[in-house]
Amino acid sequence: MAEVNKLVLIEFTPAQMFELVDRCEEYPLFLPWCGGVDLIGRTETITAATLHINYHGIKAHFSTENAKRYPQEMKLRLTDGPFTHLDGHWRFTALGETACKVEFQLRYQFASKLLEKVLGPVFNHIANTFVDSFVKRAGQVYRAGQGSAA
Repeated sequence: MAEVNKLVLIEFTPAQMFELVDRCEEYPLFLPWCGGVDLIGRTETITAATLHINYHGIKAHFSTENAKRYPQEMKLRLTDGPFTHLDGHWRFTALGETACKVEFQLRYQFASKLLEKVLGPVFNHIANTFVDSFVKRAGQVYRAGQGSAA
């Protein structure tokens, strides 16, 4: 099983980072591999969506249902896709009033060796650049003089 663990300290609040991650319908604006998002539903405690991967001619999709505890945590759970296993979490821990620690963990295993051979390199790249993409997006959204993107 593949596993990705990332930790960054940034000058944005847990609420700001939580909101960026939760607004999955905006992923195509800043994730170059994201070919689209179907928002299945969003409540105060759950966000469910299908993410479409379109990266260098490789296309796939997967669906997750994410249990949320605003603004501290989001737990990811696979509901459909080319995996036998996919789960993980985002954690946002306040560091004073204007900064936070962002932790991202993802564990996944493809449903077959063929899928792993075809999708593995693409998904590994996506998973390993995911946090950096959100940090960059936070800079674009929150330093652009908008205050909050909510």
